[in-house]
Amino acid sequence: MIDHLLRTPRYGTASLADLLPSVLTCLGVPGDTDRLGLDLDVDHVCVLLVDGLGADALAAEAAAAPFLTSLPEVSIDAGFPSTTATSLTTLGTGLPSGEHGIVGYCMRLPGEERLFNSLRWQLMGDGPKVDARATLPPDRIQPHRTIFERATEAGIAAVQVAPSYQDGSGLTMAGWRGGRFHTAYSVGDLIDGVLTALTSAPKTLVYTYHSELDTTGHARGPASRAWRFELANVDRIAAEIAARLPARSALIVTADHGMVELVERIDFDTHASLSENVIALGGEPRARHVYTDDSASVADTWREVLGSAFLVRTRAEAIDAGWFGPTVTHDAAARIGDLVVIATGDGGIVRSGAEPMQSLIIGHHGSLTSAELRVPLRIHRA
Repeated sequence: MIDHLLRTPRYGTASLADLLPSVLTCLGVPGDTDRLGLDLDVDHVCVLLVDGLGADALAAEAAAAPFLTSLPEVSIDAGFPSTTATSLTTLGTGLPSGEHGIVGYCMRLPGEERLFNSLRWQLMGDGPKVDARATLPPDRIQPHRTIFERATEAGIAAVQVAPSYQDGSGLTMAGWRGGRFHTAYSVGDLIDGVLTALTSAPKTLVYTYHSELDTTGHARGPASRAWRFELANVDRIAAEIAARLPARSALIVTADHGMVELVERIDFDTHASLSENVIALGGEPRARHVYTDDSASVADTWREVLGSAFLVRTRAEAIDAGWFGPTVTHDAAARIGDLVVIATGDGGIVRSGAEPMQSLIIGHHGSLTSAELRVPLRIHRA
């Protein structure tokens, strides 16, 4: 019964991994198919990724987003885990996490004693603070060709328009290397940068990123009035870009995950039985990688303590269920927890000592519920 509360990502037919391969096909790049049936006869495409915009939430708050909800209502699945670092790499490579290897927000890399934060591209916990781009090169952690590399090789100008902190970051180098970066200093500058990039060559692929809806959802909750106000801002951004698109262009609006409000908090750092035989706890509150030295006993304990509010699966079970995609490489499998534990309701496994800020925020994501997994695919053609 618990499994029926969750969704398995529709890899290959309706997932974030299928979006940019379909776009490349529409732009005339050989080697793939239009998996999503976009059927775009265009020379210029802008993909606007709105961090934290779930398809369910957009449908529920249609009045705050009149432009976006005026477009045909289509949704795709973000992938697993439904979290930013994984999804941005999925979008940028056209691959599920089981292939590109960024299997979570925080994961264990073989040979490293400390957990690796893939969003910040740094080792966590006590130890020297070093630039992990040198010690853990992005093209080694994620070795597959990116969509931008494929586009550039085909003669398409590939441009990322995003905040300055993403320029040259480990995550950008892992998922988006091969194109040109244009810094956006403000919302107005983002819109201008997108429009400039779209007309910079005969064929262009522009990816742009907006973070503030996600920030608002984390801080105030995805059902808050503040979130609705921020959604209205997102809607205006999309409408401004759409109104000024050059001929033979398309604007595609999507997201990396949705969000739920955390109600029940189970604190790993104060619940002694949960830590027995656990070496490290990765992931995030709604999708945990549990690294153990006795997975069978830990699984039994966690199932007893957590009950039906969480699904506890072994690494092999999670892989066999297709959570990480139809193919899971050896490197990716080695980064997945001995157990993968996901929330089915409105709870999360927090760490008040090790992760104090994350434990206090209201909005969370990572699991396979519809609210977290389904993201919009709204398309405007010029």
